[in-house]
Amino acid sequence: MTNNIEGPSPLATGLKGRCPRCGEGHLFDGYLTVAEKCDACGLDYSFADSGDGPAVLVMFPVGTIVVAGWLITDAMFGWPAVAQLAIWLPMTLALSVAFLRPFKGVMINMQYKTGARPGGELGERDDG
Repeated sequence: MTNNIEGPSPLATGLKGRCPRCGEGHLFDGYLTVAEKCDACGLDYSFADSGDGPAVLVMFPVGTIVVAGWLITDAMFGWPAVAQLAIWLPMTLALSVAFLRPFKGVMINMQYKTGARPGGELGERDDG
């Protein structure tokens, strides 16, 4: 547990998949399934609803990397489209899977930090 009054950084705890309140407990029960509560401090994660936000935010860097990579390799090597697809389709999947959990963790941690709730409601933070 951190000693500062503001609590742990939502970016640091989100990237690690940790509790937004204590920074110690696990946020996820599976790869993308949010746990019911923190296993360290008991924070109820029922407020956590990231929706499609993480998926949308992952599309920007992944799309940029893949399209830039395709264009660069096409300009440098002139590979046929089948070869390009064999490289960049798996790369798209791998990058999306790699980025999705950290982005979701950060989004949920930011929801907690700002007091945002589903449906545009603002809620009280439960600082225990």
